[in-house]
Amino acid sequence: MTSTQDPSPEARDNVTDHNVETRAELLPEEDAAGGSADPEAQAAAILAESEERTLHPDADEGGHRTSDQTV
Repeated sequence: MTSTQDPSPEARDNVTDHNVETRAELLPEEDAAGGSADPEAQAAAILAESEERTLHPDADEGGHRTSDQTV
């Protein structure tokens, strides 16, 4: 997320423990870059930010637009 706003409580609530555990498994490029001191906390933050963008898209910040907005 490019803004300085934290994800909403709704976005955080939508992040499941299973999703965090799955995302906490480092990708090869993340592992090669030195990994993470706290992969579960990092995963939870990444997933909450992603969920926030899904719940509250902002077209001015790269969110998805509907077809009528592209005309």
